[in-house]
Amino acid sequence: MSADALPYRPCVGILVMNNAGDVFVGQRMDQAVEAWQPPQGGIDPGEEPLAAALRELGEETGIAPDKVTLIAATGHELHYDLPPELAGRVWQGKWRGQRQRWFLFRFLGADADVNIATEHQEFRAWQWVPARQIAELAVDFKKQLYRDVLAAFDDHLPR
Repeated sequence: MSADALPYRPCVGILVMNNAGDVFVGQRMDQAVEAWQPPQGGIDPGEEPLAAALRELGEETGIAPDKVTLIAATGHELHYDLPPELAGRVWQGKWRGQRQRWFLFRFLGADADVNIATEHQEFRAWQWVPARQIAELAVDFKKQLYRDVLAAFDDHLPR
């Protein structure tokens, strides 16, 4: 089956912004290149996107739901395609890429509330970066996705 015929994996993406206006990014453990990304992950069957976002945030960053408050959400899904060399290989070959609902949260905690050494650790390192830099730090096939995320949340991000 051609990768173009495969469906998109239903997911969420999360931007967590601290008081300085910077956002959380993690360096994925499974990437050979130095690529950084905001937390994101799949929506379980029957799960609401906001619940999935809070669950994924905890699973990937250790940030508890009471350490964030919702600022905004995209009203539509954004998507990306995997590159041809990955399509049909990752996620047991079931998906061509991801379609994601994105959420922007204000971080209410302290850096000590972040713990990436979770049960199924995905990040080897993390940092706060200016939101408008996330596309520059990403793997090539996600750069446009992050530009779209930034455009969707433009009114809520520092200039």
